Amino acid sequence: MTGNLRAYLAEMIGTFALIFAGAGSICMDALTGGKVGLVGIALAHGLAIMVMAYTYGAASGGHFNPAVTAAMFLNRRIRAVQGVFYVACQLLGAALAALLLEAVLHNHPELARSAPYLGSCDLSGIGFKAGTLLEAVATFFLVSAIYATAIDPRGFAGTAPIAIGLTITLDILAIGPLTGAAMNPARAFGPSLLSGHWANWYVYWIGPLAGGGAASLLHEKLFLEARKQAP
Repeated sequence: MTGNLRAYLAEMIGTFALIFAGAGSICMDALTGGKVGLVGIALAHGLAIMVMAYTYGAASGGHFNPAVTAAMFLNRRIRAVQGVFYVACQLLGAALAALLLEAVLHNHPELARSAPYLGSCDLSGIGFKAGTLLEAVATFFLVSAIYATAIDPRGFAGTAPIAIGLTITLDILAIGPLTGAAMNPARAFGPSLLSGHWANWYVYWIGPLAGGGAASLLHEKLFLEARKQAP
């Protein structure tokens, strides 16, 4: 039981850090007139995940993302009850991080009432289908990186947090201006909950869950199975 509580707390803190750093960097970019920039925002997200994975990965596996948890459950790498608690803790961590951002930025209420809506994700110049596809592709890369480094015995587990963090960074550089590059329902949920900006919220559940699930099935059925069958 203590181990489960430790894992749940790790998931909450790790997700809290991601939203606090990621959404916070977007707020700082708006507050400073663009001085953080896309590269800074991408690095804030990627570094947050890298540091949290190194810090709490041993306790919980370092999901920090309902799409990752769902992908692990899809192939029975996590039990259903544990998965539900993981997702609940991830969403709670995201909400608490957004709440802290709102409190810290109380002198700048415009950051919550208008763009960037506390760092909320939204589509820019593309429709639902394109946005969902981009989120799915980006999450596919993310979950693939997790499998290749942290799960596959042939991978380099010690460098997994670096690879995963850099994957998030490159995904944000690639599609951030178009979708916000959440790759994570919790990343979209926290800021939306506190700002009330729910535009296209379903994109950030459907896309990541589909992309993460596809990557999980591909690696389980093809890459990992190939290793098992090798003489």
